[in-house]
Amino acid sequence: MIEDVVGRYVHLRSSGTDYRVYFEEAGSGPVLLALHTAGSDSRQFRHLLTDPEVTGRHRVVAFDLPWHGRSLPPEGWWTEEYLLTTDRYVALVEDVCAALELDRPVVLGCSMAGSLVIELARRDPERWAGVIGLSGALHVEGRFQDWPLHPDINAQQAVASWTASLMSPSSPEVARREVWWTYSQGGPGIYRGDTFFYSEDLDLRGRAGDIDTARCPVYLLTGEYDHACSPEGTAAALAAIPGARGGTMPGIGHFPMAENYPLFRTHLLPVLAELAAARTGDGPAEPSEDRR
Repeated sequence: MIEDVVGRYVHLRSSGTDYRVYFEEAGSGPVLLALHTAGSDSRQFRHLLTDPEVTGRHRVVAFDLPWHGRSLPPEGWWTEEYLLTTDRYVALVEDVCAALELDRPVVLGCSMAGSLVIELARRDPERWAGVIGLSGALHVEGRFQDWPLHPDINAQQAVASWTASLMSPSSPEVARREVWWTYSQGGPGIYRGDTFFYSEDLDLRGRAGDIDTARCPVYLLTGEYDHACSPEGTAAALAAIPGARGGTMPGIGHFPMAENYPLFRTHLLPVLAELAAARTGDGPAEPSEDRR
């Protein structure tokens, strides 16, 4: 069997730097742009890319950030420390969309990207048809650590095992092992550099109330076993953003689209249906269950 997923590279310039970015896509229709977690890559969305109920209604696009997966670092990467900032992250997402000519996509992000989508909605609500944050919050503390750089630590095993603790024990073992495996392949210091954005640079407390969910709908969903971005952290974000919807997903952890896709899609599909109804102007779909 040959899957219908197509992978290619796009060349673009962002924040003054030239990048060669790998992306995969499948399906047709309004764009669903998928953003991966800190220290990993777009392989986390392989189940989403092969779900006919999603790709039959959406063009699903997932890309690897530079330094991640199949997107190499830019020329001269060895001359500076890798630390992802909010401005650079936002610019990369916007510039990838421009290079691929993605018109008002729905943005689905997890973990650090689950928090980023809140900032995307705040900065430029007209650019997006909606955002879906998985394991996202206004601010997440404690993830930025120096120990992955210590020469006496095997960071590829330690980071993979540290992040694996965020998954639900009831998620299928084969999927949990796959998440561990993809994390074990991250470049030196890349997970740490990503968490600089996630845990140090981004802080939306006191600013999230500015988001206009009538212009850019916001959905936030977090697994009950997540102890990095906890359900309580997501609940605080939902309370701070007028009109935001979502809540806790029972039986799932920090990586819902990768650790238990069959269960996750039961939460995702109703959200996509609501966004589709809003986009076509047919009136709101039957509201998804509010899990708060």
